[in-house]
Amino acid sequence: MTNPTQDFIYHIGIVGNPWGDSEKQQWLTEQQIKRSYQDQVVTPLQQVPDTAEVVNYGTLDYSAFNLPVYSLFAVRSKNWQADKPIVLVTGGVHGYETSGVQGALQFIQEEFSRYSKQVNLLVLPCISPWGYETINRWNPKAVDPNRSFGAQSQSDEASLAMAFVRQHAGEVLVHIDLHETTDSDNSEFRPAKAARDGTVNHNWNIPDGFYLVGDTDKPEPGFQRAIIEAVQNVTHIAEADENGCLIGEKLAQFGVVNYPKRSLGLCGGMTDAKFVTTTEVYPDSPKASPEQCNAAQVAVICAGVDFALA
Repeated sequence: MTNPTQDFIYHIGIVGNPWGDSEKQQWLTEQQIKRSYQDQVVTPLQQVPDTAEVVNYGTLDYSAFNLPVYSLFAVRSKNWQADKPIVLVTGGVHGYETSGVQGALQFIQEEFSRYSKQVNLLVLPCISPWGYETINRWNPKAVDPNRSFGAQSQSDEASLAMAFVRQHAGEVLVHIDLHETTDSDNSEFRPAKAARDGTVNHNWNIPDGFYLVGDTDKPEPGFQRAIIEAVQNVTHIAEADENGCLIGEKLAQFGVVNYPKRSLGLCGGMTDAKFVTTTEVYPDSPKASPEQCNAAQVAVICAGVDFALA
């Protein structure tokens, strides 16, 4: 388990004053494209299993910021059947969390056909493509998409994903949202958030290992436990800190904390799914490779669906 880095003052803005347009513009000019959404996400989607179809569900037009226009893609069961439950998988809500995107793509390639016989699958592998390219938590407007899944959303990424999911009639039985917790949460993203909001940042311990965030309103502990047990075969599970917490939250059970997803505007709260969880992979661990991180995401989806169907 890593120790929190020293709290520090972010380099943009004045302490205690929320950012205005000039500070947000300064922040935006510092962001750089570091990898290719087209090459690493769109191109792999050109070869999906025969049981799947790729759907363009919207466009993110950031040309007003002198940035690219991004097409958004989902993969769904080609033989969609109204009497089958829906399994929703979302990745890349925070674009910098790599295994959330790559794990979703790996699931499509390796496991999609097997589960499409039992459920209707709907996979949105990269909800925030600009965030993916710039390895960023926010969108170009300095808005966190994963606090924007609600009626008053300020994130086009979240709004387009919600609208697309709503088009699919039927019971959403399972929603698995694929994320990571990284060392950069302390070194960049939490200090930037505090500066943007005019608040004081206090870094937390970054857990060394995998954990889950269940939904406070429907925790489904057996579901979470089954996933943790499956992931243990792939990578290690995070231990609680000296206060019995992970990221400042009291442990609900080994490897699991709970958040009120809907009230916080989290992606995991956008449906009425009975079984909901958010993964948190730790890619900066010396004990976990990128391949293990991706495999852990796949293991979560498979174990979650298996439990729900059982």
